[in-house]
Amino acid sequence: MNQKERMEKGLIYDPNDEVVADFQRDCMELLYDYNQTRPHELQKRTTLLKQMFGKIGEDCYIEPPLHSNFGTRHVFMGSGVYANYNLTLVDDGNIYIGDHVMFAPNVIVATAGHPILPELRLKGLQYNKDVHIGNNVWIGAGAIIMPGVSIGENTVIGAGSVVTKDIPANVVAFGNSCRVIRSINDKDREYFYRDEKIDWENL
Repeated sequence: MNQKERMEKGLIYDPNDEVVADFQRDCMELLYDYNQTRPHELQKRTTLLKQMFGKIGEDCYIEPPLHSNFGTRHVFMGSGVYANYNLTLVDDGNIYIGDHVMFAPNVIVATAGHPILPELRLKGLQYNKDVHIGNNVWIGAGAIIMPGVSIGENTVIGAGSVVTKDIPANVVAFGNSCRVIRSINDKDREYFYRDEKIDWENL
């Protein structure tokens, strides 16, 4: 089994292997082009996203700069996704993102890890674990999603959270380490922010 095959299977591998490194550089070319687009070049951005991603749905908007270890080749994104500035997708492993997910600025989604054992780190070895983000999730500014994590649909991850374990659907979760604070409930149908009411008749 070569190093690229080991990478794809989630085993410990050498990311500096020539085949892996060349493939990575090839993937980064289109990402470079995307980050050089001008604000009015929306069609060019859409075209590049479809070429870059492993899969991407319709009506997705990603604000440059976008950062990705493999140029989003290992990212599988649904439709209607919005990402603000500086989304970082450490996509050495696969990242699965559902429909209508929102990323605030400076979010990191990481799949790559390094062994705790010092001898293995001295060799520069690495492993990858896939991340799954469900439909209609909102991830707050500066949050970090760690390797192997799954986040259930409709959940809100608070700003600055470090998500080290799975988070279920339909909850508000935040903190370092991120933990469930409460379920999404009827009060959320009445208030959109603290004591400010939702004016449903105007929406």
